[in-house]
Amino acid sequence: MKLEYLNNIIIGGWQLAVGHSDTQAEGIKVIETYYDAGFRTFDCADIYTGVEDTLGTFIKSHGLGADDIHIHTKYVPDMGSLASLTKEDTEAIIDRSRARLGLDKLDLVQFHWWHYPTGNYLGALESLKALKQAGKIRNIGLTNFDAQHMQEILDYDIPIASIQSQYSLIDQRVTNKLEPLLLNNNIDLLCYGSVAGGLLSDAWLDKPEPQAPYENRSLVKYILMVEEMGSWDVLQSILETLRSIADTHESDIASIASSYCLHQPAAQACIVGVRNAKHLEHHLQLQRGIQLAEDELAQLDDLRAQFKPIPGAVYELERNIDGQHGRIMKYNLNKD
Repeated sequence: MKLEYLNNIIIGGWQLAVGHSDTQAEGIKVIETYYDAGFRTFDCADIYTGVEDTLGTFIKSHGLGADDIHIHTKYVPDMGSLASLTKEDTEAIIDRSRARLGLDKLDLVQFHWWHYPTGNYLGALESLKALKQAGKIRNIGLTNFDAQHMQEILDYDIPIASIQSQYSLIDQRVTNKLEPLLLNNNIDLLCYGSVAGGLLSDAWLDKPEPQAPYENRSLVKYILMVEEMGSWDVLQSILETLRSIADTHESDIASIASSYCLHQPAAQACIVGVRNAKHLEHHLQLQRGIQLAEDELAQLDDLRAQFKPIPGAVYELERNIDGQHGRIMKYNLNKD
């Protein structure tokens, strides 16, 4: 494990962004509740509107230092800027994140690039490497890169500590080629989407398939993944099995779904999104560790193998900007 400070449960801040959370004060209250409960690693991004500022306000108001809390942010250059991105642009955005968070050094900057053929993502990573050497970044990570391009990045001598990738009982594209590469290079896998935007939870067991218009883009994203896998009936069969295992552990479906991910060879942590503290007790149980038996893991593996795999490499479907997965993305959110 390269991220030596890492908790196995990372608190995700996307739902605390403007448009999701009601006020910054409410967001700070949620962060405070989880911090007081013992969670120390929080995930955000430069494109999660207001979240870096919210975390920064919390850090400053509580007088926290570098050993008290660990912040993972993302560097997501706009699609429209990829072709012309300079090292000065990269440094300016990293400096903006540092200022928002009130941190001299960022624990982890996770790099995302919308379109491989456009611009020079290796050059942007070289800029991040220089900022690491300058003491502004502690670790460099990736977000949503596939094995082929990660190997290219490693061959370019960029020090990669982790990759954040979608992984769940529904989406197992990571296991095709990326997982062996991570294990061979001691790179941490940070799983997002382990509960598929809430679809892998008790809330959807024995419930009819939701119909458009959907509540948010996240729900659209994961319903599309269910359709790639098979159908709503397929999802229900997975939920029924998860519920049976959850009963054995006096737990809930979402916690078992995330625990399944944490049992995978390369996975070092799951990112659990929070908008309020209603799932705190379940997250605490998950943090303490739910030890799934070998037969339970095998049961889930066997069940998943009965249905269609999500096609392509990691994030390949989402990179098709004209496809149904790509059309729901927002590509130019990195504004002041």
